[in-house]
Amino acid sequence: MRTWQVECRKRTRHLMELGGLVVKARVVDLTGDDRAMIYGALIWVAEKLSSEQSEQARKLWAGKGKCAFEAEHSADARNKPQPPQDQV
Repeated sequence: MRTWQVECRKRTRHLMELGGLVVKARVVDLTGDDRAMIYGALIWVAEKLSSEQSEQARKLWAGKGKCAFEAEHSADARNKPQPPQDQV
């Protein structure tokens, strides 16, 4: 595969993962799939990250995201079917 094809696929995967986060966070459902509203919210986030409150916002949002990923991971582990145990 050519280098540009590999890079294109990497970029596509990255964009799909980012879009998946928007869906996972329920932003699409909560906005009624209003693209202008979603874009406006992302602009607001970018402005917050470039403001004097940047560090506080980063800590808050990173903490919320980590907790959500951990909760999801825990829920997945609880719902994962266990192999049958040998009965004695």
